[in-house]
Amino acid sequence: MNPLPYRNHGCPYPQEGSTFTLGSATFTGYEARESSDSLDRSVSGMCCWGFSGAQILSAVLMGAYRLPETTNITYRFASSGSPHSAVTMVVKPWEENAGANSSNGYSVVDGAYVALEALVSACKSELPLQVRKHMSNVTFSASNPNQDTICFPCPLKEQESGSALKALEGCAAAAIIDLRHGQQPRDVKVDVGRVTGFLMSAYLTTLDGMGKDTDLNQAQSDLYRRLSANLYETRIPGEYYHIHGSLEASTTLRMLGLPPFFPELTEYRQCIDTIESAVRKLTVTELEVRNNRFRQSGVPALTRSQFLQTPHGQALSNIPPFTIQPLGEATPPMPFQDIGAEPDVRQCLTGIRVLELCRVIAGPTIGRSLAAHGASVLKVTSPKLPDVPFFQLDVNTGKHTTSLHLKDAQSRAIFEDLLLSADVIIDGYRPGVLASLGYSPETLAAEAATRGRGIVYVAEDCFGGTGVPSAEWASRPGWQQIADCVTGVAWEQGWFMGLEEPVVPPFPISDYGTGVLGTVAALTGLYRRAIEGGSWICRTSLTQYDMFLLSLGTYRSEIQEHLWERHDRAFFDLRHSDSVDEVGSRALRSMKRLHPWLFADEMMHRASSEGFGGIVSWPKEPLSVDGMDIGYARATRPNGFDLPTWEGWERDETMLC
Repeated sequence: MNPLPYRNHGCPYPQEGSTFTLGSATFTGYEARESSDSLDRSVSGMCCWGFSGAQILSAVLMGAYRLPETTNITYRFASSGSPHSAVTMVVKPWEENAGANSSNGYSVVDGAYVALEALVSACKSELPLQVRKHMSNVTFSASNPNQDTICFPCPLKEQESGSALKALEGCAAAAIIDLRHGQQPRDVKVDVGRVTGFLMSAYLTTLDGMGKDTDLNQAQSDLYRRLSANLYETRIPGEYYHIHGSLEASTTLRMLGLPPFFPELTEYRQCIDTIESAVRKLTVTELEVRNNRFRQSGVPALTRSQFLQTPHGQALSNIPPFTIQPLGEATPPMPFQDIGAEPDVRQCLTGIRVLELCRVIAGPTIGRSLAAHGASVLKVTSPKLPDVPFFQLDVNTGKHTTSLHLKDAQSRAIFEDLLLSADVIIDGYRPGVLASLGYSPETLAAEAATRGRGIVYVAEDCFGGTGVPSAEWASRPGWQQIADCVTGVAWEQGWFMGLEEPVVPPFPISDYGTGVLGTVAALTGLYRRAIEGGSWICRTSLTQYDMFLLSLGTYRSEIQEHLWERHDRAFFDLRHSDSVDEVGSRALRSMKRLHPWLFADEMMHRASSEGFGGIVSWPKEPLSVDGMDIGYARATRPNGFDLPTWEGWERDETMLC
């Protein structure tokens, strides 16, 4: 295993099989330990989450976990036929940063290195060697000290996780640009401040006017119907269930015995009380029965330990955050030089064509990221399915968007013509939906084999586990809040806020994290198609992202207390039944006060959007890779704006600057 660059610590890297002594505790390298190990409290949290001795030591060396006093750390290692050797280092306590934006001495930059090592370890089986080789050139940084701080009022390491994911995306992109221009060392740089903006970009992206409305069923604009997607207490006190009316609230409301429309209800708390009173008539078991009968998105809010005890949780514990497998018949390798792009391209996916069949955030984030690497991404949505305009403004950046109804013969003919030259399919629907229309991964791979060029099929969903026999929830529908509730993320948020109840965390962070997982999978699939040929099926899910996030553990108690002291009191007045909109708006107000740099002009790109009819402002890309450009050549637009064709696409090179 190649070591990550431990900045300027100058410490030899502990190799596999090493033994570590920290205080009275001894560890064997890469062997997970139990929480009963005697550890200094500053690192015991990592041990509780099953981290290896090497990762714990790494965290201490990098300052991500602060020692309260000067400590001798000894590690021993042996090679075949030689006696044990030992190296002892004296690690001094981290100095507190008393600045206005400090996180009680904690560094997000250093925490990102720990998260990256954990991510690579979790995904190692899916990553080609050439992708992993670029890991040694990863650097995390902040533009100024104020940006190397915890910004979200959350206990989980969202910024570190997001930074690690963007770094892995950069390594996969670097491996592809190597195929185009030759292998060479390439610095992969991640700006952790910009990662924070990326993880909340739907809330930072602005436009003069919203333009086209696709809220066809008033699931977003009608407050009562909007709150059909919310977390409520059930008949048994202390047990909670997240119902989700998705983008069509009527079915969920009828399932609860409520009218689909209630125009007299316009006050926020009155709407919540009305719906919660209906939910409180039912137990979790009864809600599950109704939820399944009406085919709705809904789950009980479980703790992490409860989720891991379910058959589905156990099944997902045995697979990495994303998977890549061969699909269908063998086809010849497809080198990037044969795709038709100019030989001196600066974006690694120039010439690649992507069909995106997704709504809302996670799936469209995959498409947006592939567009940032130069792919031609055509988002296909149905005029008969609703979507959220608020999110389109953000996730449609860099794409063309078109409208096709795949149950209509004429639309199907157009879609199948587009498929003839597509390289990547992104499927963001519930497993089996596209297959029911005749477009399963196997069918599309078979069609690709007839043209002699494989496809990369990227499937992103809520629960994950498709094809895993014991993953009992694989086919259930769901969204970010559903994954956050079922995996234990919501309970962690509630406990952090001083409550004995779950609270859905602010912002669609899990959506964006899952989107980057899907991007890494897509890039890796394209790399393998270029080297090995064939078609590839890539899978990831919101639940798999949340499981990785939870595996990083929570911030230590004094950091959580520090966040509690600094953020607005109004945020901590929230309860389980407060909507994601209310949670997000209160978090946003607090973050604007504490971290005004996040909202500054220098953090944003700008471009004129013909589709939305105004000037769009969105967060700058946090990732850079030597020898290539990452950015967008076209502005955002609403769904269904463009003709369904690969020809005649506009390209504004000035947007890449």
